[in-house]
Amino acid sequence: MTDQILDKLGRPIRDLRISVTDRCNFRCDYCMPKEIFGDDYVFLPKDQLLTFEEIARITQIYAYLGVKKVRITGGEPLLRRDLDHLIRLLTRIDGIEDIGLTTNGLLLKKHGQKLYDAGLRRINVSLDAIDDAIFQSINNRNIKARTVLEQIDYAVSIGFQVKVNVVVQKGVNDDQIIPMLDYFKDKRVTIRFIEFMDVGNDNGWDFSKVITKDEMLKMIETHFDIEPVQPKYYGEVAKYYRHKGATSQFGLITSVSDSFCSTCTRARLSSDGKFYGCLFSSVEGYDIRKLLRSGLDDDEIEAKVKQLWHLRDDRYSDERTAQTVENRRKKKINMNYIGG
Repeated sequence: MTDQILDKLGRPIRDLRISVTDRCNFRCDYCMPKEIFGDDYVFLPKDQLLTFEEIARITQIYAYLGVKKVRITGGEPLLRRDLDHLIRLLTRIDGIEDIGLTTNGLLLKKHGQKLYDAGLRRINVSLDAIDDAIFQSINNRNIKARTVLEQIDYAVSIGFQVKVNVVVQKGVNDDQIIPMLDYFKDKRVTIRFIEFMDVGNDNGWDFSKVITKDEMLKMIETHFDIEPVQPKYYGEVAKYYRHKGATSQFGLITSVSDSFCSTCTRARLSSDGKFYGCLFSSVEGYDIRKLLRSGLDDDEIEAKVKQLWHLRDDRYSDERTAQTVENRRKKKINMNYIGG
């Protein structure tokens, strides 16, 4: 591995998030609202997506620069055909210590065993309610929560480490926090509640729709006896708590009320291979796909990738105010394209 590289704010590079598709089989309002992403919406053609071999090549270069963790995202990554082939390629890369995947879980029974056999061990499942009616109103595809819960049970049964991610919106699903904690506290699953963020351009976000970490914690403490858990590593985004007398944990991700920009170690590649230094980027990303297809050798691409990280100074969540949100309205990159 090369000497540690730092961005303008002194942050090392440790994580690489790779979106493998901009398509999804859900239409959640906070990510891909159906009014925008209708049946006639034109997604990226296959030749504009990074190939699995291109993804493996750029991951190898990032690993040399210090990346240890890779997360596969989308859209819905399980819609990308033969994804297990990509997992096999990534598991062969020296320096990569952890590979994860974020999914809505609907296709885990169909693809889970192949992915596990290929070497994937950790998955995050997005599930925003445990009540069927509420969940159906969020995903806009009439998918019941119990359907995804069955997929989660299957994933656990074949050996996956599973975390459940819940985006909490005031007046939408904040009443699901307690029943979801109660459901998962005796299972081998960690649940994480995420403050509603202004990702992308179309989710109708404003501060009034945010349930903060402190508000969630106050609600939880009235129902459960809990204690904090020490962070496991630099840059951990969730603040974890343990049910006293039990091993099960849950996390709160404070992306709005208590930002973690100062310890963000994530580089992001969009589904068509553009580099972004932040989930909230408002400018077009640098075209890594063009580099990979230009005939340059790995050393030349590495030099450019290193330069991009040295120039990184993103800290949007630190700077978020009503005015900055308004200024960036209709300018941010959509989450289905860049990955959550």
